Amino acid sequence: MKTRSFTVIVYKEEDMYIAECPEVGTVDQGESIEQAVANLKEATRLYLEEFSLPETFPRFITSIEVSYA
Repeated sequence: MKTRSFTVIVYKEEDMYIAECPEVGTVDQGESIEQAVANLKEATRLYLEEFSLPETFPRFITSIEVSYA
């Protein structure tokens, strides 16, 4: 069994948290951040059982500050 780390982006939409895995393209939701991430982990695991991904380099996420009018 393979193990890989993936990026997770979480944001709130109305009363649900949405979790996305940009490397795989999977998305899931939950009533809490923890539930959304757990649901995404399961959805991603199921997806990877059916479809393989090419090896990729790790991605790093940071933030930027932008001034605008």
